[in-house]
Amino acid sequence: MGNSYAGQLKTTRFEEVLHNSIEASLRSNSLVPRPVFSQLYLEAEQQLSTLEGGGRVDHEDEEEEGDGALEPSYPPNPYQMHPPPEGCCTTDGFCQAGKDLRLVSISSEPIDVPTGFLLVGAKSPSLPDHLLVCAVDRRFLPDDNGHNALLGFSGNCVGCGKKGFCYFTEFSNHINLKLTTQPKKQKHLKYYLVRNAQGALTKGPLICWKGSEFRSRQTSASACSSSLFPLAESAGPLATFSGEVPGAAPSIPLGAQQAGPASEHPPLTAAVGPAVFNGKDSPKHQQLVKNDLSAMPRPLALGILSNSGPPKKRHKGWSPESPSATDGGYTQGGGNRAKYESMGMSCTPQAGSVGPASVTFPVVASGEPVSVPDNLLKICKAKPVIFKGHGNFPYLCGNLSDVVVSPLLSTCYQNSQSISRAYEHYGASAIQPISAEMQLLLTVHYLVQLAADQVPLMEDLEQIFLRSWRESHLTEIRQYQQAPPQPCPPAPSAVAPVTSAQLPWLAGLAASSCNDSVHIIECTYSLAEGLSEMFRLLVEGRLAKTNYVVIVRACRSPAIDSCVAVTGKYQARILSESLLTPAEYQKEVSYELVTGKVDLLGAFFSTLCPEGDIDILLDKFHQENQGHISSSLTASSVTKAASLDAPACTSSSPGPQHIQPFQLAVAQKLLSHVCSIADSSTQNLDLGSFEKVDFLICIPPSEVAYQQTLFHVWHSGVLLELGLEKEHVTKQRVEQHVLKLDAEAQTKFKSFLQNAFQNPHTLFVLIHDHAHWDLVSSAVHNLYSQSDPAVGLVDSLLNCREVKEAPNIVTLHVTSFPYALQTQHTLISPYNEVHWPASYGSGVDLCPENKKYFGLSEFIESTLSGHSLPLLRYDSSFEAMVTALGKRFPRLHSAVIRTFVLVQHYAAAMMAVSGLSQMKNYTSAETLEITQNLINSPKQCPCGHGLMVLLRVPCSPLAAVAYERLAHVRARLALDEHFEIILGNPSSGITVGKHFVKQLKLWQKIEDAEWRPQTYLELEGLPCILIFSGMDPHGESLPRSLRYCDLRLINSSCLVRTALEQELGLAAYFVSSDAPLEKAARSEPLESDGEKLSSTDNEDEEPVTEGPAPERRSPVKQERSCPCDSVASSSMSSRASGSALCGESSAQPGPPSQGERPRSPQPCGLSDEGRAPGERQRPHTSRGPPPPVVSRLSPGLAAPPDSGLRTSQRSVQVSVPPASSQLPSSGSSSSVAPAAGMPVLQAPQCSLTKACRQPPIVFLPKLVYDMVTATDSSGLPKAASLLPSRSVMWASSFRPQLSKTMTSTEQSLYYRQWTVPRPSHMDYGNRAEGRVDSFHPRRLLLSGPPQIGKTGAYLQFLSILSRMLIRLTEVDVYDEEEININLREESDWHYLQLSDPWPDLELFKKLPFDYIIHDPKYEDASLICSHLQSMKCEDRGTPRKPEELYVRRQTARMRLSKYAAYNTYHHCEQCHQYMGFHPHYQLYESTLHAFAFSYSMLGEEIQLHFIIPKSKEHHFVFSQPGGQLESMRLPLVTDKSHEYIKSPTFTPTTGRHEHGLFNLYHAMDGASHLHVLVVKEYEMAIYKKYWPNHIMLVLPSVFNSAGVGAAHFLIKELSYHNLELERNRQEELGIKPQDIWPFIVISDDSCVMWNVVDVDCGGERSREFSWAERNVSLKHIMQHIEASPNITHYALIGMRKWSSRTGSAQVREPFSRCHVHDFIVLNVDLTQNVQYNQNRFMCDDVDFNLRVHSAGLLLCRFNRFSVMKKQIAVGGQRACHITSKASGDPAAIMPAQYICAPDSKHAFLAAPAQLLLEKFLQHHSHRFFPLSLRNRGHPVLSVDCYLNLGSQISVCYVSSRPHSLNVSCSDFTFSGLLLYLCDSFVGASFLKKFHFLKGATLCVICQDRNSLRQTVVRLELEDEWQFRLRDEFQTANAKEDRPLFFLTGRHI
Repeated sequence: MGNSYAGQLKTTRFEEVLHNSIEASLRSNSLVPRPVFSQLYLEAEQQLSTLEGGGRVDHEDEEEEGDGALEPSYPPNPYQMHPPPEGCCTTDGFCQAGKDLRLVSISSEPIDVPTGFLLVGAKSPSLPDHLLVCAVDRRFLPDDNGHNALLGFSGNCVGCGKKGFCYFTEFSNHINLKLTTQPKKQKHLKYYLVRNAQGALTKGPLICWKGSEFRSRQTSASACSSSLFPLAESAGPLATFSGEVPGAAPSIPLGAQQAGPASEHPPLTAAVGPAVFNGKDSPKHQQLVKNDLSAMPRPLALGILSNSGPPKKRHKGWSPESPSATDGGYTQGGGNRAKYESMGMSCTPQAGSVGPASVTFPVVASGEPVSVPDNLLKICKAKPVIFKGHGNFPYLCGNLSDVVVSPLLSTCYQNSQSISRAYEHYGASAIQPISAEMQLLLTVHYLVQLAADQVPLMEDLEQIFLRSWRESHLTEIRQYQQAPPQPCPPAPSAVAPVTSAQLPWLAGLAASSCNDSVHIIECTYSLAEGLSEMFRLLVEGRLAKTNYVVIVRACRSPAIDSCVAVTGKYQARILSESLLTPAEYQKEVSYELVTGKVDLLGAFFSTLCPEGDIDILLDKFHQENQGHISSSLTASSVTKAASLDAPACTSSSPGPQHIQPFQLAVAQKLLSHVCSIADSSTQNLDLGSFEKVDFLICIPPSEVAYQQTLFHVWHSGVLLELGLEKEHVTKQRVEQHVLKLDAEAQTKFKSFLQNAFQNPHTLFVLIHDHAHWDLVSSAVHNLYSQSDPAVGLVDSLLNCREVKEAPNIVTLHVTSFPYALQTQHTLISPYNEVHWPASYGSGVDLCPENKKYFGLSEFIESTLSGHSLPLLRYDSSFEAMVTALGKRFPRLHSAVIRTFVLVQHYAAAMMAVSGLSQMKNYTSAETLEITQNLINSPKQCPCGHGLMVLLRVPCSPLAAVAYERLAHVRARLALDEHFEIILGNPSSGITVGKHFVKQLKLWQKIEDAEWRPQTYLELEGLPCILIFSGMDPHGESLPRSLRYCDLRLINSSCLVRTALEQELGLAAYFVSSDAPLEKAARSEPLESDGEKLSSTDNEDEEPVTEGPAPERRSPVKQERSCPCDSVASSSMSSRASGSALCGESSAQPGPPSQGERPRSPQPCGLSDEGRAPGERQRPHTSRGPPPPVVSRLSPGLAAPPDSGLRTSQRSVQVSVPPASSQLPSSGSSSSVAPAAGMPVLQAPQCSLTKACRQPPIVFLPKLVYDMVTATDSSGLPKAASLLPSRSVMWASSFRPQLSKTMTSTEQSLYYRQWTVPRPSHMDYGNRAEGRVDSFHPRRLLLSGPPQIGKTGAYLQFLSILSRMLIRLTEVDVYDEEEININLREESDWHYLQLSDPWPDLELFKKLPFDYIIHDPKYEDASLICSHLQSMKCEDRGTPRKPEELYVRRQTARMRLSKYAAYNTYHHCEQCHQYMGFHPHYQLYESTLHAFAFSYSMLGEEIQLHFIIPKSKEHHFVFSQPGGQLESMRLPLVTDKSHEYIKSPTFTPTTGRHEHGLFNLYHAMDGASHLHVLVVKEYEMAIYKKYWPNHIMLVLPSVFNSAGVGAAHFLIKELSYHNLELERNRQEELGIKPQDIWPFIVISDDSCVMWNVVDVDCGGERSREFSWAERNVSLKHIMQHIEASPNITHYALIGMRKWSSRTGSAQVREPFSRCHVHDFIVLNVDLTQNVQYNQNRFMCDDVDFNLRVHSAGLLLCRFNRFSVMKKQIAVGGQRACHITSKASGDPAAIMPAQYICAPDSKHAFLAAPAQLLLEKFLQHHSHRFFPLSLRNRGHPVLSVDCYLNLGSQISVCYVSSRPHSLNVSCSDFTFSGLLLYLCDSFVGASFLKKFHFLKGATLCVICQDRNSLRQTVVRLELEDEWQFRLRDEFQTANAKEDRPLFFLTGRHI
């Protein structure tokens, strides 16, 4: 019950342990217990992996420490408990008082915890899945180091509240622990309990009992999926990072909580992660961790040891002087230093593990400890890195700061043990995982084949294990893949397994061939022996050649112990540094700079220089040359450029770029993805409800990237296009749309969210640019106290609830490296990813004109043999010096050494170029080449344009050092005005000297005096070194004058794919591929390392980027020109180029120096085309003769290349010939070098002009170069198979390799399957792996190569999205002038009361009726004559083809107003309920009601069906609720309410269930109205589906093939019948019949908007008046019409059809008495006896209008109202197709075939007879009425009907009804007579009133032949008309289709 300290032997437990050990060995078949004595040290460490792989069982402490992960393999010895009191509760999980103590039950209940007490979780053996909550006095609990706990116990029961338990035994009985062993608080009180952000109680860190501390922490954390972080120092001793346990409620956030009050102890970093055990813990865990958690990375959580409490018997590992966890490099006060591999870690041996990767503090182990020798680092020159392997790792003590211990290899082994789990679903139980022995043997083989400069990679090892396992189990795997699962396992593999006894011998054999680079040490008892031996050998210097030591203990038991120590200086340094997180790396470097450790380096450098310190040399040079340097070349070139009228080079300012085709393609792709989100059934995005687009671009906190984005937005014009700005865009306005994610971002983002909330009709696009940056979860943000405050901002802002839930925010992530957003937990659906199109894909060249993109693959390709100069290079001399210094200064971080060496090289190169030629030996050829070209480039250009050198120094303190040093050297060499040095820091802007700003302004023609460059792009042409710092680039673009990208200082140990690719992405480039005049004659210089020194003309390295097809994929080789200049003693006296040829014979002819060389603007040279592949030149050494020289003046005269000069020897230091050995040029110009200011023969070529045609040259560290250029078996670069990002980890070792042939989409799917986010990743909490509902519906990802134009693409996307939204809010409406205006009857009667709002009945009655049709849709219809017009019988134009009628009608695009009618695609919040689609409602229930009435004309009862939704039943009267439908309610004429529309609206429709405009909610302005859709029976279901909340009137099935006439007829008859029913019903209520509202509205399904004309008459009789048209609601119009006085006296009311060309003449008169169409208000009472013709398909409204007028009723058109009709391309009349009954082919049938002779063999047609008749008459009526053609003075007399006879024939309509109003026909002589289905009112006497021309024709149409004959007889037609037998016809219908018959005759 007390504390047990380290090393204390617990004698009281001796018997128990011994007993259990013996018992275990007796009961167990295979498990071998560890020696008893080793168990008795409480520090004994147990690795879960040992047990998991079938290892040993340890004593019970450890079984229970394992949190239930291990069940004992034998029945435990029962502990005799006291029997519980009578009647008390004994249920597990409850106290004896019956109160629930389980954490899951009471986590959210308030618990009273007395002061000084803590809540802890106790484990009960009988409830392994639960923790029991207890309150314990904190004095009896240990501190963070396992010390200072009082002996004894004091606790309370939180269930019943009982207090004062003084003995743990008593307490354990009370809480029903039911223990089988003696109760001990150390064993059963496991966890602190802490409250999370929601206030719920959750499991916190383990209680740090001494001894259990390391075991339990390690056990829990080694299976833990949570990362470990250095916590804030202020967080107190128990600050913990509590993550969720998989399987627990996903709502538990990751958060840092304090588990107790701050103590007085010094703050310690407690790194505790929640435990996740091997899937045996609970079924939930098994589900989640399918591959056994060994597939998950296992961190090793280790506490930090300190000596706060004196142990009773001190173990020798615990010396008071021990630095415990502090490194010698850190001050003690700075907090104990532990290295962790956190989520930001990226490391070379990356197996995707989590947790601390390197441990520089003691590791508790079994057995005796190993002492690390003092001065190990000093002796070895590097810290050995020890990778734990299999089994137990011994405990280290002593000089712990000189070794690094990592669990990565052990994790890799464990992960590979679980490989066969992937095959479990085949039923394969016999496939064994790869054995530990085999793993170790393969590891040895792998290490043996590594080259001296290679570093082991865990990914490689994993793949080796995977391949080995697959090969050894190939038979079984194939068997399971081909056959169904077998119940019995297959025979085991024939390959004999490696036994542990053979292992040391086989390992030694494998290592014997490697010249001792791998050394094997075999131990007998434990690894401790081997480690001690290794340390001894190291100290003795006997492992000098050894890079790897493999220690194995394999002889004592079946399970082996192993570890691998990396002792090679190069490998150990890289591996130990790779285990640092980026934050620790920065910290380490800063510490070395601050403490002055780097001064040793400076001192060393000064010893190298023969003339003493470099600074002394510099001062000497400065004093010597001070008087001479009055003007610099650059300065003179500027003045010269200013005076030149037309400079020879053209510089382009970084102005607005045109959108490129590929950017447009990507923008359209993005748009289609947005549309598909909107079109999906989930209704996550309602594009129809948005009127405009707004956006916010979030970028990383880089001032340059911010200014660059502002620049792009400003120049793209997107703000004007989106209508966010009117005319002039100011910078302040642009800044509102770009958000820098820094400390001030919160406020700006809040206003964005507020804006989005307040503008629901604006679609906000939230663009997250550079989206792979800062993926840290906001839950762990506060763990980053020292680092960037911006960390975690992306998650807290972009993933906040408001953004996720706002229906009008679409998030677009944009990145070049999307891998970290493509994990198993990603929020982005794979369907919402847009990948940049490959330029060569789909046969369309999407590359910009004359441009070729150079990205990573092109750079790699340039290194392949047979290519031009490699664009990727490494500097061997630099690497050699760094390696040498690394051995000399082992305590310095290699980043510091590399930076200092490189700065030294640049300084020496500058001095060499300036004339101190002796300094050439102190730089590398590469650095000298860069410096020469930098300094000399401005001299080649008349304007002084130069090139940019990018020097990447990731660590900001080092960048500052580099900047200061280089600036100092530049100043001493008087090069201040030759080139600028710029320190590029993400947090600050660019500072450029005044002189250079002046130059830039001159080049870019900038007048603004205050202008300063704010982006790197604006530095184009400026000769400069840009020192680019910051751990990650933030998307800054570099100018085209970038010539060298010096990445030699990038953190080469951080080998993750994103980090590598983003560094190389800095050089990505669009190369201008304007080919020279002779495309083939293009040359590129060859170059070897040795010759680089002499490259005055490196600007000529132009890989050809475009050419004939064979050339394009492999750039053409260029010849290296032979520079001949040398470096003189001063920059003034030397030649302008300042470079030298290395060891070449002075007899070699060479071209002139850069200063004087005349050039053609397009350099020409040898072509590689047609050269045999073997002849391609490789870089040659400086020793051999140079390649043939091609004079720039004679491009065609090149000598053949020398193919014999191929060698890759690299020369590091090259002697330079003296200045006197100037070489003659190749006969083109004088060999004398001109002075600086001397005129040149021809304008030299500008480096900027050349730079546009060639990508930059990239220098890499050797390690990175090898990684990038190496390829795997599939040809994929090795770098691509690295861990994709620091914030993710591999889900399993069992994963296929990426393939070269994978597309971006396939790569995305690969990463989505095989990577999981680390706990610190913002997607970690999104646990619904792969389920669709875990994706955010409005989130997209755009990925594309760096610098390819993604910004332009997404800005273009915003533009086209805005245009599409505008297009969605627009509609094509018919815009046609009224026809036949000139034929309007000039009557004296006009409606002259121009200002009347309603027609005056008496005045109106006196108006004549205008028979002429003015509706433009009837342009092809017959003209109706009303009196003998004195009209010219002009031709009305040729008739149009029927299919042209729709196509050729004129339309106008109109913006939808807020009063428009909509189709089914419109969804907005207001009308969801109206539509019946509201997500909170069930789909509306509807009931079907029959409604029958008899109609005498049809001779039968008509039965209609109503479908009435429940929400609309109030419009109807039922016999009882749910009973028989009796009538539709009608209001009263006297009702004056403005809340509803009185007239029911009927809309007949067919074929337009999606496109018909039935949503009248907005048109009616929300007013209550009754709207009935009239549909055919066969379309009922589809209309009901799309319009569930609309009333349907279903026509009887006999009308399925009928036309619109039938619908109109039934609507009118039903409405009259309903009027009668309502009159009867309401008469009983005392209402007069005439008071019931008699009007209905019949509206087309394409009426979209309504307008009113406001007229200013300016006086009653005034001729002048003004008018304006505006859009109004249908409610406004209907209520105005319904309020007309005497309205019941009008039979039909209508309105104009809208036209943009409406003149004042049409609206001058407010009312007309004429035809009305499309939208009519019909009085069913007055028109009781006037019917629509139910057979009609076309012109039925004209026919009805004529009938109504002839019945003496009034038709009134409101001219100041107009209706707009939408052009709908589907349904309506076009739904009627005429096909042949035989073939069904519609194309072959012409209108002439619609009729035939009776009884003929004519092919019958599948169409109604009436349709065939109407179509035939429309197109071929001239066959029946030849005299009527174009004879308007003699029309055809049409009795009782109007049929369209085509536009060439005029008709005169008369009604045969008595008392009807007809035109006066006495003056007419008709040219024909049309009798259509005439009834008994037409008699012989009626026809005799009319006069006909001689030869006039007659056409009688009847239902059958019999009726035809009867009609001829009854009307006595044979008296005046002559008939012939052959003049009888019928429609081309079969008999069953009831054809119509007609007879024609001639007037006698």
